[in-house]
Amino acid sequence: MDEIKVMLTEKEIPTHWYNVQADMPNLPKPPLNPATGQPVTPDDLKPIFPLGLIMQEASRERWIEIPDEVREIYRLWRPTPLFRARRLEKTLDTPARIFYKYEGVSPAGSHKLNTAVAQAYYNKKEGIKRLTTETGAGQWGTALAQACNFFGLECVVYMVKVSYHQKPYRRSVMEIFGATVYASPSENTEAGRKILAQMPDTPGSLGIAISEAIEDAAGREDTNYSLGSVLNHVCLHQTVIGLEAKEQMARAGCYPDVVIGCVGGGSNFSGLAFPFAYDKLTRGAHTRLVAVEPTACPTLTRGLHTYDFGDVAGFTPLLYMHTLGSKFIPPGIHAGGLRYHGDAPLLCQLVADGIVEAQALNQTEVFQGAVLFARSEGIVPAPESAHAVQWAIREALQAKEAGEARNILFNLSGHGLLDLAAYDNYLSGKLVDYPLPEEELRKALEMLPKV
Repeated sequence: MDEIKVMLTEKEIPTHWYNVQADMPNLPKPPLNPATGQPVTPDDLKPIFPLGLIMQEASRERWIEIPDEVREIYRLWRPTPLFRARRLEKTLDTPARIFYKYEGVSPAGSHKLNTAVAQAYYNKKEGIKRLTTETGAGQWGTALAQACNFFGLECVVYMVKVSYHQKPYRRSVMEIFGATVYASPSENTEAGRKILAQMPDTPGSLGIAISEAIEDAAGREDTNYSLGSVLNHVCLHQTVIGLEAKEQMARAGCYPDVVIGCVGGGSNFSGLAFPFAYDKLTRGAHTRLVAVEPTACPTLTRGLHTYDFGDVAGFTPLLYMHTLGSKFIPPGIHAGGLRYHGDAPLLCQLVADGIVEAQALNQTEVFQGAVLFARSEGIVPAPESAHAVQWAIREALQAKEAGEARNILFNLSGHGLLDLAAYDNYLSGKLVDYPLPEEELRKALEMLPKV
């Protein structure tokens, strides 16, 4: 491949999402209603989700058609480019070929808009007027604010407090698109007030913010809740990334030996990796699929694979996933979008079955790789996406040591132009590593619900 960039045309935007549930050797155990201990039914989910998304959540159909209205909005930024990182390859002096799918070209600056548009569409179609959600670093809140604006819906965002203060311009973008943004925990909900009474100085967590958003949605008939990661339908919508990447890699004359993505809840990794998992599951492909998370919140690498709530207050169904415990409050690391105690059940099952491998990195190494990438390729990665960047660098250096012409593909899921305070802290030497202490992990796991 001589080109640096591989593009597709608007006509080549995927017409269907890929549903990995159709091909998994083992499906996750079903979500449970915490009140009855029985698998959740569509009726259990109707108070906060539209039926269209509920049906996708449970579907075993391999290909699910993307509505024309959604594809029309996708045309604003899709298909996204696939780049070959030739300058990074030269910097590393590696025989590896490094490719990245760049989702930062979306209006939201990240991959999150792929599902935000779909979720806003299905809610609008069923007469919903208002959506609530949580956001960590702010990419998801930004995406949902934009999607609600496209479809004329009101948007309310509960933003994890540490990120609310670390990343004020994320909040500004949400408000530009008409969203109302609260620092979570807030005085706006009973769940928030309870947490503030117990821990007035808490940095907040995605689990707390989810509780607030669900409580808000459940209290109004015109309102539904929208989640930016973890659930099956969210991972489904993101597969446009990997479906495009497969076609682009084919045009580049390469097939990846390793596919890499960062993981907080699992959506951007799943979006890139699940279409390649299809090849592993149905065609015997040997591609390694690597999910990379922070050592400060090591859900896949050190959490338990068991039932747990998706939020702090226990409003969600019990999900069978890798978890650090829903009461766990991660430290205020700068990769705010990766500060979640659980992960997507589909991804967790693939890890448990050995189809996906999980790795963890310290944040100083992550920022070192991010700066190297920026100086080589000219793009400042989001701190979350930088986990994939750094693991790709590791893979390239391993290939150099082994003398292998390895094909590496990673998801550059968003840009970091609104995360510069984190880079300031790194460049000034203020950023420190915080591997999760074993005692802290043990205490959080002791509070897991008994199922």
